[in-house]
Amino acid sequence: MTNPEKIHFIGVTGGSGSGKSTVARNVLESVGPEVVTYIQQDSYYRDLGHLPFEVRTQLNFDHPEAFDNALFLSHLQAMQRGEPVEKPLYDFKTYTRMGTEKVLPRQVILVEGILVLGETDIRDMLDIKIFVDTDPDIRIIRRLRRDVIERGRSLEKVLSQYVETVRPMHQQFIEPTKRFADIVIPEGGNNKVAMDMLITKIQALLSD
Repeated sequence: MTNPEKIHFIGVTGGSGSGKSTVARNVLESVGPEVVTYIQQDSYYRDLGHLPFEVRTQLNFDHPEAFDNALFLSHLQAMQRGEPVEKPLYDFKTYTRMGTEKVLPRQVILVEGILVLGETDIRDMLDIKIFVDTDPDIRIIRRLRRDVIERGRSLEKVLSQYVETVRPMHQQFIEPTKRFADIVIPEGGNNKVAMDMLITKIQALLSD
């Protein structure tokens, strides 16, 4: 079991489509999967299976209340103690949970999501807090590609959702958390200088 005293939490946040996952994957590949656990806040969307499908599609998925942050926090705290957790498997096409997956804590735990700096209890656990800052036009293009191709949603639905909830929620809840970040990375994983600095810092943590 991983020594709890040697576990370091790295938070990666930013708007939808900002490149958070790319930053996390770059860290995972550079530092090594044998010492890095990657867990996404997206896995902790509330299960909406009790609602009619048409109602599910109309809900606001960029509001803090869309996430089961109590469960998310409890799982992070368990991993902080060196304990494995059963992470939910979320289906973005049906807006429901489809079972769980066992996640083992390792020396570095990458915590990625749009609101990981917005929850005080989660934010206080993070040793390094990263905000990925990407222009809105790039973010909406990435979101379009992801939601239409990977999640089977219509172009009209994605654009409507962006205007009605994604953009206002970004301005209200996500952008303000930039002030909590230790590192702001413009353009995400494509910023080689920033990525090199971040990876060097993580490697220094591991060598302490």
